[in-house]
Amino acid sequence: MGVLSRIGLRRANQWEPPTLLDKLLDGPLHYLVAIIYGVLVWLRGRPFAPPSGRQRVRVVCISDTHDQTFDNIPDGDLLIHAGDLTNAGTVKDIQAQIDWLASQPHQHKVMIAGNHDTWLDPVSRKTLINKTADDPSAVPDFKGIHYLEDNSVHLVFKPSGCTLNVYGSPHIPRCGGSDFAFQYMRHDPPWANKIPQATDILVTHTPPQHHLDLGLGCSGLLNEIWRVKPRLHVFGHVHTAAGRQAVYFDDCQRAYENLMARPRRGVFRDLMLPHAGWIDACRVVLYGLNAVLFKWIMQGPGPNHGGLMVNAAQMYRNTGKLGNRPQVVDM
Repeated sequence: MGVLSRIGLRRANQWEPPTLLDKLLDGPLHYLVAIIYGVLVWLRGRPFAPPSGRQRVRVVCISDTHDQTFDNIPDGDLLIHAGDLTNAGTVKDIQAQIDWLASQPHQHKVMIAGNHDTWLDPVSRKTLINKTADDPSAVPDFKGIHYLEDNSVHLVFKPSGCTLNVYGSPHIPRCGGSDFAFQYMRHDPPWANKIPQATDILVTHTPPQHHLDLGLGCSGLLNEIWRVKPRLHVFGHVHTAAGRQAVYFDDCQRAYENLMARPRRGVFRDLMLPHAGWIDACRVVLYGLNAVLFKWIMQGPGPNHGGLMVNAAQMYRNTGKLGNRPQVVDM
């Protein structure tokens, strides 16, 4: 660790949030455009709202609890856990988290695995042999929770009769050893044409690239999301990037993602030497301003026809303690 990292001026590793100095030295254009893009998205208002004339469905989103529980989960109709229920991934630990989730009053509960939930992946499960006191024949009892692993569930909510299609998948780009579950190589993502087109809510453990991911998300997943355009995408994995971000799958977003995918060139090369990133930056501003003006001049107040990405990690950074708030979304 360098001197600047020791005194807090630069981040210690890629899982920590970049400091202001990191952003200014590594990629000032990326930093400035990210701020502008965030403001433009905010000016467009809510990405969506429940249809008028019917009861809303309240979705409560959590992830990355890592063996811990808490009492103040917000009320709602659907509770989603986007993986990393545990640290060691044993049946005993997974069952303890399932018991906690099952005790919640939400009408439906959905969960997927994360890379720490070792037993749930038959490949990584082998690493638990002789490392745990679990009965080798033990399996989790999901107690009515919908456990999704590359499949969908069609949920009907009573008494309104509202329905939602939820697709869940645990796969993540490789980030650890053989005890980590559901890993794939970054150059070979498994997402192409995998998610059903009728998906309303997508639940993955990994974030898509460039959205609430600290640059650690998956580009293959991002491409698949552009094809499907789910109304809500819930994920976790990158604790420090917890939060929510509206998406519209338009020219402004495409230009933003193109710029974020470009290498960071440092202060001089980024700001003084012309390069293709300048064109992307101009497109973000022009397309974004056009979208804001169209919204407020042509459409007026009210919700849009966009989507929402939610990083629901409950673990606060890498402290080992829960500290982020559950994310609540009305659909």
